[in-house]
Amino acid sequence: MSYTKYGIRPDLVERVKVKMKNPVTKDKVKMLLNGVTKYDLQDRLKVKKLVRAAAGVLQEPLTELQEEQLISFVLGQKIDPNNTLHLIKLWAMFR
Repeated sequence: MSYTKYGIRPDLVERVKVKMKNPVTKDKVKMLLNGVTKYDLQDRLKVKKLVRAAAGVLQEPLTELQEEQLISFVLGQKIDPNNTLHLIKLWAMFR
């Protein structure tokens, strides 16, 4: 599924992709997501905290609507961070 189906704007995705190329920022986001399980990524409250924390690290101010769109996207993908196929699918979606 494409992120645009959730209302996430491509310009936001492009800004985040550029910021993630910075090794320091990338490491901060990796540390933030270290130890996250598929059950964490299906819990709305935990996902909301992760989205807010990641937005803070990336210095991306998000509106309530953007936050909800990102949360819905993450919940809709049913991501398992230990499943290589899930990670490849996400990588392909954002390349």
